[in-house]
Amino acid sequence: MTTAIYVPKDSAARSVGADAVARAIADAAEARGESVTIVRNGSRGMFWLEPLVEVETDAGRIAYGPVTAADVASLFDGGFLVGGSHALALGPTEEIPYLKNQERLTFARVGVIDPFDLSAYEAHGGLAGLRAALAMDGASVCETVLKSGLRGRGGAGFPAGIKWKTVHDQPSGQKYVCCNADEGDSGTFADRMIMEGDPFALIEGMTIAGLAVGAEDGYVYIRSEYPDAIAAMVEAAAVLERAGWLGSNVGGSGRTFRLHVRRGAGAYICGEESSMLESLEGKRGTVRAKPPIPAIHGLFGKPTVVNNVLTLATVPVVLAKGADHYKNFGMGRSRGTQPFQLAGNIKRGGLVEKAFGVTLRQLVEEFGGGTATGRPFRAAQVGGPLGAYVNDAMLDLETDYEAMAAANAMLGHGGIVVFDDSVDMAAMARFAFEFCEIESCGKCTPCRIGAVRGKETVEKIQRGENVAANLELVSDLCDTMRDGSLCAMGGLTPMPVLSAMRLFPEDFESQPLMAAE
Repeated sequence: MTTAIYVPKDSAARSVGADAVARAIADAAEARGESVTIVRNGSRGMFWLEPLVEVETDAGRIAYGPVTAADVASLFDGGFLVGGSHALALGPTEEIPYLKNQERLTFARVGVIDPFDLSAYEAHGGLAGLRAALAMDGASVCETVLKSGLRGRGGAGFPAGIKWKTVHDQPSGQKYVCCNADEGDSGTFADRMIMEGDPFALIEGMTIAGLAVGAEDGYVYIRSEYPDAIAAMVEAAAVLERAGWLGSNVGGSGRTFRLHVRRGAGAYICGEESSMLESLEGKRGTVRAKPPIPAIHGLFGKPTVVNNVLTLATVPVVLAKGADHYKNFGMGRSRGTQPFQLAGNIKRGGLVEKAFGVTLRQLVEEFGGGTATGRPFRAAQVGGPLGAYVNDAMLDLETDYEAMAAANAMLGHGGIVVFDDSVDMAAMARFAFEFCEIESCGKCTPCRIGAVRGKETVEKIQRGENVAANLELVSDLCDTMRDGSLCAMGGLTPMPVLSAMRLFPEDFESQPLMAAE
């Protein structure tokens, strides 16, 4: 009898020794005469337990973690091939509370299957959405996505169905589907986890989008810092093409969809859709003025669907199970689920997919376990480096696009970076301006110059120079950046700055350390 052992090949797991663990298990099994098959799966998203090793037993998959190569011998001695007891034993994987209390739709297969095993993908619901789409006309597919309430998961929250319908309604001819996988926000990793752990889902979603709007070519724009994701997408595309699910005869339908993988060059601004399109065209990544919008005048001047990884990877679920099934999750105008990413000073960092409406407190305290240091929680930045800070009094906010906006915050890509009471919020405000200064494409004056002046003015505040006047100057500068910038780079930089000033005014008083410099 051969035992299946799952060891993640997700880059987060590999960074803490998963490859060494897999080799040690293979060597130990050979030395002991045990028959095992090692499956390199994606991560379950419980990063504090990585490398997480799972064993397929008669009672289901049993988890052990975090496992090091040095632990392997004792695992075999403890009978882990049959789910034996051990200090690292966690019980049935699906019963681990962190995982059990999630609603996994987009991430249903991540960590469950070999990412490149097409038969396993199909056995777990893969290709059902594409088959459904092939039996529908493009307008019906767009309508299904619209009815589901699926909104862009890249941060803006714009209804995906409206965007698709706009491209569909453009005159026939060359059109494109572009996946924005330039996941540059601090504390975010969900896009990477999908590409490494369930790449077929992303490609299936892109193919459905192509069929819906009449596009025969799709581009995945992946940040250069994700070499494993790039390699995974290339390999997955080759598997699907060989199987007839990509290319000139998708699923035997006679319809065409080709996939192209492109590597970014490390510019944060290329996460903005028009900058990404410029980069894809071989130009410097700078923001385009709007209108026209990409849905009308996008890649190479043609109508283009631009969506985030999570949006497109969710589409197969919508088509396979129907708009109503997906819409039944969530609250208000925020339908479905959101993969939240817990990072920073947090005890249990990782990915949590929950229906919209879960509170920030549930995510930070119940799932995340509070701060890693054990010190009191002070702040969390939600929505990436341009997102607002929240304090403890705001943790009961429901994660809904409109509720967050009403509280002068934003959900963004779902990243939540936690800080304990040792954080200096004036320093964080300065960092927001510095980040914008470094990452601005330089096209518009409010962003290019405003970020530099903002950083300088916060530094004056930190030194105790004319604090009241300089605080007012920062506020005025933020108004200019918010109202005058071409894109969200300059337009949203004021959000972390103003939230830090509003919620933590005591940190903007004279700071002797800087005053003494």
